[in-house]
Amino acid sequence: MNGTFVAGIDLGSRTAKAVLLDGSASIVGSGIARMRPDFAGLARDALDQAIAAAKIAPEDVAYVATTGMGRYNVPFRDIQVTDITAVARGAAHLFPGTRSIIDIGAQSTRAMRVLDGGRVKEFRTNDKCAAGAGGFAERAARYLEIKLEDLGTLSNKADSPQVISSVCAVFAESEIINLVSQGQSVENIVRGIHDSLAQRGQQLLKRVGIEPEITFVGGMALQKGMVASLESALGHTVNVAEHPDLVAALGAALLARQRLGRQQQGRLVA
Repeated sequence: MNGTFVAGIDLGSRTAKAVLLDGSASIVGSGIARMRPDFAGLARDALDQAIAAAKIAPEDVAYVATTGMGRYNVPFRDIQVTDITAVARGAAHLFPGTRSIIDIGAQSTRAMRVLDGGRVKEFRTNDKCAAGAGGFAERAARYLEIKLEDLGTLSNKADSPQVISSVCAVFAESEIINLVSQGQSVENIVRGIHDSLAQRGQQLLKRVGIEPEITFVGGMALQKGMVASLESALGHTVNVAEHPDLVAALGAALLARQRLGRQQQGRLVA
């Protein structure tokens, strides 16, 4: 497969992410595009960014795999794979010792237990209420009038984290309003939000069985304060990739590479 490029595209609830791999499975380009109703155009935008970063031509991409909520809505895909499968494969590729995965994105939190190579043994997901996912942190940031990317730094400055106990997003937001009116610092409120998400993640992991190594993926893993809260809740360090939000797209690209390789072998045999 030398000289052949494959792509993985993850269409989530907030963004589309694309990752390009070369023939040796090295990442040569990536792209991120903000969500809009046109899934096909969105996927193309993210892929075009990755192609530009790799300095190749669109026709050099031999195979495309999609994953995420919009994976069926990309007409130029060659295959679609579930987010669970893609995340597991990507995490295991980056950290071969991975046995447990916690994925906290904007819309849902998922926990997985995997075998060698990222084969999924068991998984649980919480997508019934936004208070258990990263979208809650986004809304809280808007209410607190702070940038989303600043949450992690502010959280690490907390000296008295405030408990956010509600499991419903509406009630949790009411708790935040009450804490603000009581004069609690933004830092302590933000750490309370991270602690709340971490506790929900830990509960999901316990249901699948926590086994080291633990790898943390998804957009919330970009926030250092969230990582600290999760490690505190688990009582264990976690692996975090340089770009944890691209892990599902990477996994899809790896699966694309595998499928293309099988097709090429089949043609050679024939």
